[in-house]
Amino acid sequence: MTQSHDEGKLIPVTLSPPSGLTPAERAEIVEAREILEHHGIADRLTRAIGTPISASMRLLPSSVQGLIQAAVDRSLTKALDGAIHTLSPADAEQGPRLRGNQWMAGLVGAAGGAFGPAALAAELPVSTILILRSVADIARSQGEDLEKLETRLACLEVFALDSGGPASKPAGKATSRGKTPADVTEDATEIGYFAVRAAMAKQVAGATKYLASATVIDHSAPPLVRFISEIGKRFGVVVGQKVAAQAVPVIGAIGGALINSYFIDHYQDLARAHFTIRRLERKYGTLVVQRIYRGLQE
Repeated sequence: MTQSHDEGKLIPVTLSPPSGLTPAERAEIVEAREILEHHGIADRLTRAIGTPISASMRLLPSSVQGLIQAAVDRSLTKALDGAIHTLSPADAEQGPRLRGNQWMAGLVGAAGGAFGPAALAAELPVSTILILRSVADIARSQGEDLEKLETRLACLEVFALDSGGPASKPAGKATSRGKTPADVTEDATEIGYFAVRAAMAKQVAGATKYLASATVIDHSAPPLVRFISEIGKRFGVVVGQKVAAQAVPVIGAIGGALINSYFIDHYQDLARAHFTIRRLERKYGTLVVQRIYRGLQE
């Protein structure tokens, strides 16, 4: 606050906040936080199928859980290859091509809905690559440089941003006694956006360093294994929810297409929020943005 003179009087004048963020930019942080902290896909899928996802997951046979994890590992490995070798800057004036990717994901999801979990090994890698393409388009539209390896790995981070938990968790779930393995996994992955990024930072740095120096990419190299594992333990929960929704008998091919469209749309929303935060961090500094973001929780 400073003062101005008006007919000999000192009048207080309020200056803009020290952070320098405009009201529109602050609103962007509010919107990003709402997406990153509250809009899990579990509630969306529950509304789509009319049955709680947690109940649907308990109906999946244990053998399907193994199929899901194998499909997640394979899909993320292919996505890593895609991030390393095929992502590149597009025309800077061209907006993200999101709708086409959603249509493609819907077609792929129709196969998953028609053939059930058996189709997951073929369906999920394609859906994951489509999501990655959309995420990269969004990153570029937010000023990210896709020539940078760190940016490409940040695109893969988006797969770790949903814990697979509901938007609002009931009070009193402090222990794991009496829970299924899916419940325990959900609790273990239910941490906030900046906590996920902090957990991923070391893995991203290790993977970036390895990839920058490697002449031949070895997927079994510890830095890559740790990086994929950190993403996979959260992405796998969400994939499990998608499979559970598609396995509901009344869903079928049409429902499978709709669920897969929800699936890619959800990660596109997360990508918009994630790269909005990163853009504002580049402009104002990480601490300023984090302070405003976390202050919204008070």
